[in-house]
Amino acid sequence: MKLNIDGLLVYFPYEYIYPEQYSYMLELKRSLDAKGHCVLEMPSGTGKTVTLLSLIAAYMEAKPHVISKLIYCSRTVPEIEKVLEELKVLREYIAQETGKEPHLLGLALSSRKNLCIHPTVSQERDGRIVDSKCYGMTVSHVRERHRSDDSVETCRFFEEFDIHGKDTPLQPGIYSLDDLREVGRKRGFCPYFLARYSITHANIIVYSYHYLLDPKIADMVSKELQRQSVVVFDEAHNIDNVCIEAMSVNISRRTLDRSHTSIDNMQSAITRIKEHDASRLRGEYQRLVEGLRDASMARATDVHLSNPVLPDEILEEAVPGNIRTAEHFLAFLKRFIEYLKTRLRSQHVVSETPQAFLLDCYKQVMIDRKPLRFCAERLRSLLQTLHMEDISNYSSLTLIANFATLVSTYSKGFSLLIEPYDDYSPTIYNPVLHFSCMDASIAIKPVFDRFQSVVITSGVSNLSVLCLWVADALCAMACGIG
Repeated sequence: MKLNIDGLLVYFPYEYIYPEQYSYMLELKRSLDAKGHCVLEMPSGTGKTVTLLSLIAAYMEAKPHVISKLIYCSRTVPEIEKVLEELKVLREYIAQETGKEPHLLGLALSSRKNLCIHPTVSQERDGRIVDSKCYGMTVSHVRERHRSDDSVETCRFFEEFDIHGKDTPLQPGIYSLDDLREVGRKRGFCPYFLARYSITHANIIVYSYHYLLDPKIADMVSKELQRQSVVVFDEAHNIDNVCIEAMSVNISRRTLDRSHTSIDNMQSAITRIKEHDASRLRGEYQRLVEGLRDASMARATDVHLSNPVLPDEILEEAVPGNIRTAEHFLAFLKRFIEYLKTRLRSQHVVSETPQAFLLDCYKQVMIDRKPLRFCAERLRSLLQTLHMEDISNYSSLTLIANFATLVSTYSKGFSLLIEPYDDYSPTIYNPVLHFSCMDASIAIKPVFDRFQSVVITSGVSNLSVLCLWVADALCAMACGIG
């Protein structure tokens, strides 16, 4: 069916259209024309997905200089696959009606666990283990060692992609996760890195909310996507919870104990490097003097751990002198962890603001706010410098560094709660520190800032609450509030 939506020719791949779908298209087009954001609702089961895809695909075809990319975010892998199936139907219908294949490239992106085709790594069921093993075979220093020592294992699929994959991009078409794995097997390419590379020139990308809303992931995956894009958050009735979870941290005594062990391992690695390759540590120190943005330049495979949201002005600064050297930074982290241990000895519930926490931290152990803001990025830099391969062993320490950066960066919109008993064993003493984001607009504001149009849509009738915090985010943008 061909539709005229306010002067725009839209190919709709079904013989009948509901009145709700037609009205939805009209409102969506008005938002795109205005280069603005919108919250749209349509009843479940009325074809919201195909309505969105049909209108935005037609808009990109008619006005490529206005909108060049659709970033479609959904919650689960089955929902992502459903969007790709609708896209295939739409593409086939356009080809049938126009008599030529549309120059449309759409693909799904998911975790390494869902895309890996390595014979042994793909058998792992835990996504964190898959990530760690992938990192251990694709990081640059491991590949350099492999050139002189064949016993050092690398991933042949990544090596083949690195040599030939960028010269043979994906042809126009719609690629689901299964399709990407099939292409990977035929060409001998890693499907995950093929998809990561292809999203820069794809017309339509379909992936999870977290690839845009979780700053630790978005900085790795989505940082090169252009502003002339439409972002769609589908089934968004729980998106505020996703935003809050992405910016919240929970720390237990076990987290602190594991972090302490990680620091001991890193100190041993520093001692070994000083004996054999001290220039590596001196080079990192010099980069940190020049600023974090220069220090963070690394190959795509090296960027496994990323920082929470850091303002640009922080990235331009030199790292404070008291955490520049590796030994001083680890001693600093140890002191901070010991302080957290004392806070978790509380026998009663404690609730305080980030400012109160930082003031107490300064009084007790003389740790200032500024070095804490750099902890996440400083740890990432040091892990790369030390060539720590099994990165999953440092997840607890990374969590501590992320917390340090968050608590020292945000003075509003967060609360800190220390509970002596957790929900699972309310009679057993097991203290937990909860650093909770109370304002979902903090996570989504960077998305509004960065992209031309953001569409939040759902079939569940509770979008009025979402409208409020979307309005908060837009007000913050207008007022220049970070």
